[in-house]
Amino acid sequence: MEKFAMYGKLIAHPGKRDELAGILLEAADMLSDNADCELYIVNVSDSDPNAVWVTELWSSAEAHAASLQGADTSELLQRGRKLIAGAEPLRLQPLGGKGL
Repeated sequence: MEKFAMYGKLIAHPGKRDELAGILLEAADMLSDNADCELYIVNVSDSDPNAVWVTELWSSAEAHAASLQGADTSELLQRGRKLIAGAEPLRLQPLGGKGL
């Protein structure tokens, strides 16, 4: 299987960035025991007060898709969706580099 990477730019409704980032950090905590999730980093932008970036690296695209199932994940997704004004996901296939 090939590794799967994703960069997600989430645009929060004005004033909701920190709340959205908090929910995404909860997701990161939930993934701490998931061996298929090799990297999950929540970032905020100094230049955009509404942007939250998520950097992900997975063992496979299938593992990423499977991570979106389950009651705990569903609850986080529901809480987060109402805070999101827009999203720009970028799905990637890693080729190599330091740490990979």
